[in-house]
Amino acid sequence: MIDVRRFPELWRRADVTVRDLPLALFLVVASLVPALHNRGTQLGELPTRPMDGLTVVVLALECLPLVVRRRWPTVCLALVALGFAIDQLRAYHTVAGTALFLALLSAGAHLEHHRRTTVVLLSAAYVPLAFALHRHGATEGLLGFGTFYLMLALAWGVGAWLRLTRQAEADRRQRVAETTRTAERTRIARELHDVVTHHVTAMVVQAEAARYLTAAPDRLDRTLTAVTDTGRRAISDLRHLLDLLNPDHGTGPRTPTVGELRALVEQTRQAGQPVEFTEDGRPAEVTGSGEVAAYRVVQEALTNALKYAHGSRTTVHVRYGGKETTVEVSTNGTGTHVASPGGSGRGLAGLRERVGVLGGEFSAGREAGGDFVVRARIPTGTPS
Repeated sequence: MIDVRRFPELWRRADVTVRDLPLALFLVVASLVPALHNRGTQLGELPTRPMDGLTVVVLALECLPLVVRRRWPTVCLALVALGFAIDQLRAYHTVAGTALFLALLSAGAHLEHHRRTTVVLLSAAYVPLAFALHRHGATEGLLGFGTFYLMLALAWGVGAWLRLTRQAEADRRQRVAETTRTAERTRIARELHDVVTHHVTAMVVQAEAARYLTAAPDRLDRTLTAVTDTGRRAISDLRHLLDLLNPDHGTGPRTPTVGELRALVEQTRQAGQPVEFTEDGRPAEVTGSGEVAAYRVVQEALTNALKYAHGSRTTVHVRYGGKETTVEVSTNGTGTHVASPGGSGRGLAGLRERVGVLGGEFSAGREAGGDFVVRARIPTGTPS
């Protein structure tokens, strides 16, 4: 059984010629209705002539080309204009004469090439039509012919306006799509930076330390185990991140939470960085964008501490509030291996942007005592 509720969807998916066919048929039928005889366009006010065999040709020229008015607007306009000229010269004055305005509007809206040439040719063709009607005894006068020409120009102008509006909307959608793609690429690059930099940095530091532990097999074994565990975590995080690029994947990608901070701190300790970790309050049960941002702040700060201040004391303080989470990571600036705990700035810039989008505050810099401090105040409670 046919589901009538699908008709609107099927109609929208049908070819444009199919959708334009009812309009053409309607004008043909309306022109043949006796009550509507002499109700069509009457350019020149010539006495109306009864319909004859040629009327069928005129109706076909004026109405049927409307089926291709959007696909081939030039062909449609030329045929309709020819039919309209015969209609007026023969003084049938059928309702089908309205098709000229529809053809002009469609051409103005859908014609892509030679638009100016089309306007010039139609305007030039209108002049001999006006002279021919005048010779047949038309009483319209110059003012009447000029007014009708302006009406035709208005129909074209409305179509041109629709075309410009459609083009502007297409350009806007393209800009939105490009902006969305750029934002998505930026987000993925930021996630890659957060995941890869931290894990790889930890692995590099642990591998470097292993070179000096050949005389202590137990410590060497623990260090190599830590390198292996870090590598596995990196692979797992990368796999989840790549899920973002796979639309066929059935489950959503995993997002790090503030509740995983202890594992992150422990991983940094295994890499040889002394870290003190304190928490105030309780993290939210539902992970949102704010919680993920807080995790990334701690991750980036610890990564920079490993890379540029290895061996220096680092403190991590996280305070959970009802509406916001505050993060502070401080790295002692007096260590022997301190270069610049702030890193190259790419990760910090990404964090500043991430926190700013959520309406929070972010700062990173060296303070008077020499410590490099990263602070973030992040609104929470909105699920991502």
